[in-house]
Amino acid sequence: MGKGDSPQGKPVALIAGPTASGKSALAVILAQRLEATGRRAVVLNADSAQVYADLAVLSARPSAEEMGGIQHRLFGTWDGAQACSAADWAAAAKREIAALHAEGAVPVLVGGTGLYLRTLLEGIAPVPEIDPAVRATVRALPVEQAYSALQSEDPERAAHLAPADSQRIARALEVVRSTGRTLGQWQDRLEGGIKGQITLHPLILLPPREWLFERCDLRFELMLQQGAITEVEAILQRGLDPALPVMRAIGVPEIAAHLKGEISLDQALAAGQLATRQYAKRQYTWFRNQPPLDWPRTESQNDSWDAYFASLFQF
Repeated sequence: MGKGDSPQGKPVALIAGPTASGKSALAVILAQRLEATGRRAVVLNADSAQVYADLAVLSARPSAEEMGGIQHRLFGTWDGAQACSAADWAAAAKREIAALHAEGAVPVLVGGTGLYLRTLLEGIAPVPEIDPAVRATVRALPVEQAYSALQSEDPERAAHLAPADSQRIARALEVVRSTGRTLGQWQDRLEGGIKGQITLHPLILLPPREWLFERCDLRFELMLQQGAITEVEAILQRGLDPALPVMRAIGVPEIAAHLKGEISLDQALAAGQLATRQYAKRQYTWFRNQPPLDWPRTESQNDSWDAYFASLFQF
């Protein structure tokens, strides 16, 4: 994900990091400061849970008060019955960014879904549709057999995957069998990224883990108090496919188990808190290691945010 610092590129701010790291609040502060200089700013969601209308509470979607008078877009845009892929989100984000630039506004991307951001900035591999027969055959294989086949047919990809990672193993295997090219070969031909068309002003929040995990625990506890159970009840009443992202979002399986009488509310709380911490840990590792080294990273909650975005205010 290159910084995209073309002198001709129009500005896009980006605030990324793990869940509960304070991204949303900082995005509003930045947008408010931009508007105080006479420049309109709009916050664009880059979180894979906050895109769903069904997950207002469990995704920690900003309330009207938390939005601070700043327009927010791509929050709750997708119905839970429709999966929002990284390509779907990136296409929508590109449209929003282009429209805002045409209006002279500054888009402020905020979120913790690295795949969304990578797809937007770098593009997507133009992998053709997978042959349904190939997909059915691959998906029916036990993960051990699929991994063994991948080691033979795409050893490079297999070497980077855990032997139990059934989803990614199946994807890599179906791609090479259906297209005759490995997933890595397709990814070398990324298309549609906007990093060369914009000037990106990024900041990654990586606060101390102990502080972050305490925030995760408190957030999930507050979610239960603020309507998460009612939210999951409504989702379950829709009878959606269990494989949909909205059904697998953190908090939904745990609260659903409680509603079905399988676990107590305290157990659901503990399970939801654990899942949140584990997710935050994965995000932390991704944002620490994957984005370009020249993207500023901060661990301190006491930093002066203005310093990181000084160049943005010079436009």
